Amino acid sequence: MAPRFERDPSASGPVVRAIGPRGFSVDDGVYPALLLTPISAEGWTPPALDALAEADLAPLLALDPPPEFVILGTGATMAFPPRALVRALEARGIGVEAMDSRAAARTWGVLRAEERWIAAAIMPL
Repeated sequence: MAPRFERDPSASGPVVRAIGPRGFSVDDGVYPALLLTPISAEGWTPPALDALAEADLAPLLALDPPPEFVILGTGATMAFPPRALVRALEARGIGVEAMDSRAAARTWGVLRAEERWIAAAIMPL
């Protein structure tokens, strides 16, 4: 797996340690796609980006308190999520930050080191 990331000692919760051909290495598992919250990481089987809906992010939206925003890793390249999804999350007071999945994994680590209360949905590369 490459590249590898060093865990920031101030970060709490799951940390993406590496990205490689099999997916994202988080703690003791490797996931082709994943959902991240400040307290958990779980494998995810997302639909195609253009079909992504609020229900597909249910574990992230169940956080209490709700996340400030959701980092959305859109795969190998950056793409825009469906407008209906963005509107649904904004109606809950949750922003969406879309970026390619590698950038999403790196951003997750930086923002969690700042103890930001965020969530991430990272699609396969």
